[in-house]
Amino acid sequence: MLLEQIPILIVEALKFIFPAYCANAAPVIFGGGTPLDLDTKFLDGQPVFGRNKTFRGFFAGLILGSLVGIVEHTVFQQYPIFYGFFLALGALTGDLAGSFIKRRIGLSPGAPLPIIDQVDFVFGAFLFAFLFAFPSWEIFLAVLLLTLPIHFLTNVFAYILGMKDKPW
Repeated sequence: MLLEQIPILIVEALKFIFPAYCANAAPVIFGGGTPLDLDTKFLDGQPVFGRNKTFRGFFAGLILGSLVGIVEHTVFQQYPIFYGFFLALGALTGDLAGSFIKRRIGLSPGAPLPIIDQVDFVFGAFLFAFLFAFPSWEIFLAVLLLTLPIHFLTNVFAYILGMKDKPW
């Protein structure tokens, strides 16, 4: 019985997190330009977020994630129409938190920080999602387990296409 539910769980997990996935990927495609932190240094003398976190990338992610959420709402009518916006905002905020942590421990923009790089946006998306719904722990676990290989494969693919300087 449990094995029969796994494909349904995977589909539900992907439907839930897809606006956040799109928001997280959009800055790689549409980013660049002025850094969100305006090249400001934090108390430790390091950039707040770094040069790779830009206004254009942030707003592209917010718009794309919101649009995906609207499409999902129209097709599935499972989540409120504004849900994609909050998942996208949460994903982007989570990613910024990960960059903030990386700068505090002295890692340069683009340097890898395993696990944080793969799931910071997921935790942010779930945190913001809790404002409106409480996804089950099974959905949360499925999203985490799916995100690790999906994140790895999409980063390698973006690297091969020349969209990223590094395959992580």
